[in-house]
Amino acid sequence: MKETTDIGLWNLLLAFVGMAIPLFVFYYFKLKVIKDMLIGMIRMIVQLFLVAVYLEWIFKLNSAWINSLWVLIMILVGAGTVLQRVKLKWRTFLIPFSLAGLVSMLIIDSFFIGAVLQPDYFFDARYFIPITGMVLGNSLNHNIVGLTAYFGGLQQKKELYYFLLTNSGSKRQALLPFVSDALLKGLNPLIATMSVMGLISLPGMMTGQILGGASPAIAIKYQIMIMLAIFVGCTLTLILSILFSGKQLFDEYGNLKPEIIRN
Repeated sequence: MKETTDIGLWNLLLAFVGMAIPLFVFYYFKLKVIKDMLIGMIRMIVQLFLVAVYLEWIFKLNSAWINSLWVLIMILVGAGTVLQRVKLKWRTFLIPFSLAGLVSMLIIDSFFIGAVLQPDYFFDARYFIPITGMVLGNSLNHNIVGLTAYFGGLQQKKELYYFLLTNSGSKRQALLPFVSDALLKGLNPLIATMSVMGLISLPGMMTGQILGGASPAIAIKYQIMIMLAIFVGCTLTLILSILFSGKQLFDEYGNLKPEIIRN
């Protein structure tokens, strides 16, 4: 395989010319997202260059403690982002959501890295950080959708919840339609993505490996593994977030606590 073609700085700057198209569309239709888009783009550039710097350092040290600490930071940042987007109280839900992410990653990494991939060094930054990051990143997106449906449904359909609770006498039965709706809305886009993968587009990880010089056959096997890990991770994180937030959401009699959504 040929060595990966590097992108020169001026060529990279040239890529930004393409942003003129969305800018024109936003301006023409008077969409008030231009400022947010520009800020997001600048943040992306700064953050990715910082990632390149500290990942070089982390990869060089390749310490189990440092790599684990970095994963913990990613879990906390992910939990905080979910709280912000779903509009939940940090003090109430940060620990349950962080714990859900931690438990999910322990299971995912132990199985997919330890049992499936089987590297010589389990905490090898080359595998441990990118795989965990991809699973966490995807879980973040689907968790936001699923948890928005779950908490929003409970807030908007309290009468239905109490009706089911009264008639069934079981909180589990009363919550079943809300949990089912959250799982469907959170995971349906991922199921749709998997069903067309390889037909409509080449997935990001596979494309990156091929561009990096890996054999397409090896890249495909890695992509299959990571998609399975992502799907299991998204499902686990979402259901555990729902389960672990139960004490904060309900009292001992199954009644919804007031002001579950942040004002």
